Amino acid sequence: MTVDIRHTEEYSSVAEHLDRLHSPAFGRPYAISDPQISSDGSRLLVTGTVLEALEGLPRTRLFAVEDGALESACGDEASSRGGRFSPDGKTLAFLSDSAKEGEFQLCLTASETLGPGTRVPHVDGTVEYLHWSPDSRRVLLGVAGTGADLSGAQGSGVNQDVETGLPSWHPEVEDGVPAFAWRTLWIYAVDSGELTQVSPDGLNCWEASWCGDDQVLAVTSDSPSEDSWYSASLSIIDPVERTHRVLLTSQVQLGLPGGSPDGRFASVVQAVCSDRGIVAGDLIVMDLIAGTQTTVDTARTDVTSVHWISGQKLGYVGLRGLDSVVGSYDTSIEQAEEIYCSPHAGGLRYPEASFSANGEIAIVQSSYRLPHQVVVVADHVVDVRASVWHAGSDYLLSICGNAAPVAWKAPDGLTIEGILCRPEGDGPFPLVVNIHGGPIWAFQNSWSLNYPWVPLLVSRGYAVLCPNPRGSGGRGQEFAGRVVADMGGADTYDVISGIDALVEQGIADPARIGLIGGSYGGFMSSWLVTQDQRFAAAVPVSPVTDWYSQSFTSNIAEWGNSFLGADPELPGTMAHTRSPVLQASKVRTPCLNVAGAGDRCTPPAQAREFHQALTAHGVESVLAIYPEEGHGVRAYPALIDFLTRVVTWFDRHMPATHTL
Repeated sequence: MTVDIRHTEEYSSVAEHLDRLHSPAFGRPYAISDPQISSDGSRLLVTGTVLEALEGLPRTRLFAVEDGALESACGDEASSRGGRFSPDGKTLAFLSDSAKEGEFQLCLTASETLGPGTRVPHVDGTVEYLHWSPDSRRVLLGVAGTGADLSGAQGSGVNQDVETGLPSWHPEVEDGVPAFAWRTLWIYAVDSGELTQVSPDGLNCWEASWCGDDQVLAVTSDSPSEDSWYSASLSIIDPVERTHRVLLTSQVQLGLPGGSPDGRFASVVQAVCSDRGIVAGDLIVMDLIAGTQTTVDTARTDVTSVHWISGQKLGYVGLRGLDSVVGSYDTSIEQAEEIYCSPHAGGLRYPEASFSANGEIAIVQSSYRLPHQVVVVADHVVDVRASVWHAGSDYLLSICGNAAPVAWKAPDGLTIEGILCRPEGDGPFPLVVNIHGGPIWAFQNSWSLNYPWVPLLVSRGYAVLCPNPRGSGGRGQEFAGRVVADMGGADTYDVISGIDALVEQGIADPARIGLIGGSYGGFMSSWLVTQDQRFAAAVPVSPVTDWYSQSFTSNIAEWGNSFLGADPELPGTMAHTRSPVLQASKVRTPCLNVAGAGDRCTPPAQAREFHQALTAHGVESVLAIYPEEGHGVRAYPALIDFLTRVVTWFDRHMPATHTL
């Protein structure tokens, strides 16, 4: 493959595709998330993802939903996000990087007029989230230190590079946990303007929420390392005394803490998780006065977002199979009620929602052929309030084909679900299997299936299968846990049996089967070519290919060994037997190996190891490491280059009729 492809016909074609898709919406949101409805239901806000040009990373900006349109809420220059209306409805708090790009700080503005807002006193680091106290007098801030780890879902790397003032030749030195790597909690008092740290020193607070007006609920650990999140506890913090006590520990992971406005109840989601920030599991509610704990019966819904509506009612949203589900739990009768269920995706990664005190629910919806829209559900009536639909959406719909749910049986009889995207016409088509990361995440029927290469490949004549093998979210904790201590085991055959089913149905051409995936999907794309020689091409992105070296180079090495059930010091464990690089002699599939140089979760050496192992065995392999990227390729023009290499790789090794 040519090193510099910027002047090739394929690069121009992909650049034109992306320009036709995005340029009609430059300066406007092309995706929306984090819907927020005011307590009285009169105001509605979303966070929009905005491109000004095909350069750099998209920005995030707050948009008010007014008269069927999305109107800029906090000015157009800086990035903004995390908007939250005060419970009394008078004030909007949000985060803005207007002072320094990429460093978010708290701003306040009047809810009725909105606007750029007034910045509060600066806090070192960047504010990741905020929550109003129930009495609307204080704002809780979750602050990540300058050098704090970013999760894989955030792109990996660190929050911001620390300015050391050292010369360029100076070594990078690590000697323990740096002071700037911690996540702390702060409270801003609206009346006095005072900003105070409330979390104890030596306690890392991953996420937090109010529990009444006088205490804070937080997911905490004694270390700020990314690996420490996987064993974090649920704690309650006294913000005056700056003390904490542990409420709950778990053998799995804890996330999405929430407290009732009166401080009596605490909630948290307990789930088998592979990525911080991607949580789907069992909803736990604790009565802090009675000392009781309840696992809420959500009718097999994996909860992905929670919102305390009142002192006794908790709203939740989650994933059940491929569906987005909204419900509420009444603590007075200890019973959950399902309010709404939709086959549409309910968020960017997992479903999310916001609830008014009057029972209105704000949700973002999309499907493969429906661009993001914000809807309000009230009394079982769905009201579409605004959409990001634009001319670029029409263009994509004209080329992206269709998507439909599919299901098949794994060799052990387990039903596996997925989404099949395919061009118009009859098969058999060349098939690319798009494997999601995690492993605990899940595809829904969403706009572009959340991956830009999906509609691009379909437009060029490929069918794309997006499977949810065992370990995926939305099927309960027993299903999610089936991948633990067996990564690359039974889930291997979940994917292969899905391919076999599409071949038997005449949809897939058995001679033209390819693989692509990022993170865990990158591992599986590398692993599958060592287990089955049917594949014509593969593109592992941000992969793990050597669990042994991963154990000593990744910032989530402990998680990897735990999920693999392996001890790298013991020969013959799955750190060795499930490492694609140690089975490279079995590979016959040409592989395009892709990584970001700044990736701390799956360091770029993982892609390099597999590339060099394949090359040593005479297998065609190309290595592409993007110097300014982390976990995945996200910024322009690197994304244009990456997508060009992807379509060129599949076109070379398993060509389809081009329709772009």
